[in-house]
Parts: sequence; C-alpha cells; structure tokens
Amino acid sequence: MAKYILSILVTALMAFVSGLYLPWWGISVAAFLVSAAIPQKPAFSFLSGFLGVFLLWEVLAWWIDNKNNGILSQKVATLFPLGGSSVLLIVITSLIGALVAGFAALAGTYLRRLLFPVPSQAT
Repeated sequence: MAKYILSILVTALMAFVSGLYLPWWGISVAAFLVSAAIPQKPAFSFLSGFLGVFLLWEVLAWWIDNKNNGILSQKVATLFPLGGSSVLLIVITSLIGALVAGFAALAGTYLRRLLFPVPSQAT
C-alpha cells in the first residue's frame, strides 16, 4: 500500500515538473518512468498513474479556472457539446490525461517485468 501511495505522489510530482518543460504528453513519460522504477502489480500501476495525473490536472484546472473567474473554461466548453459547463470540461480533460498516464504506467510495469522477470516459485 505504501508503494501505491508513493507511486501516486511521485507520478503527480513528476507530471507537474514535466509540464513545466515538455508538452502535455510529458505526463506519459513521468508515469512510465515511475512505474518502471517502482515495482507494482499491473492494476495498481495503472491506477497509480491514473490517479496521480487525474488529481494533479483536477487541482491545476480548478486553480486556473478560479484565477480567471471561469471565463476561459466557459468559452472553451461552448465549443464542445457540454452545454457551456466548465465543470464537465475540467472533468473530461482530467480523464483524458489520466487515461494517457494510466496506460503509460501500465507499459512501464510491463517493460520492467520484461527486463527483470520475477522468478516463479516452485511448489
């Protein structure tokens, strides 16, 4: 459980830092590297990447939205069939980023298992 929480926190931190220097897809690099470095089961790896970026993007989007009184998000939400809902736009945006990070984390776990196979226990 500690590795799971650590993985979520490190993924969020690395995704934030990668967002300062890389395009939006830098979150996938961060999630991939964290999952390749911290051994976990594939399901937990996917969830840690998913939750790390989902929570990060939710917090950042709400913070940015509050800073400009929701003007930008409402204008963007009118471009999509969201009825001008900035809340729905933020949630959908966070889900897209979270899915990208989750699958990148899953790929990192599978690469780790490919390079460093876990010896099977004979019974």
